[in-house]
Amino acid sequence: MSQDPSKRVIRTPRTKAALKKAIDLAGGTQAALAETIGKKQAHVWNWLNKYPIPPEEVLRISKAVEYQVTPHELRPDIYPNPTDGLPAKADA
Repeated sequence: MSQDPSKRVIRTPRTKAALKKAIDLAGGTQAALAETIGKKQAHVWNWLNKYPIPPEEVLRISKAVEYQVTPHELRPDIYPNPTDGLPAKADA
């Protein structure tokens, strides 16, 4: 049985680059990012090479790198606007 094309998640070079940036910011290795978010290195490898980042991990990754990589950059299909998923700014 084939998957409904409207529900298919496509990884793009842009989303892959965003994950690579998060890896660099988290310490430069897949293992460092994985440890920061409580996952195994193999999960990060799979997201980088095979599967899209699960929705429940997107905010964890962004938060781990202090939102220097946004949820929109990691999964624009879930966070279509550039500010989606970002924390509200505190009043000065």
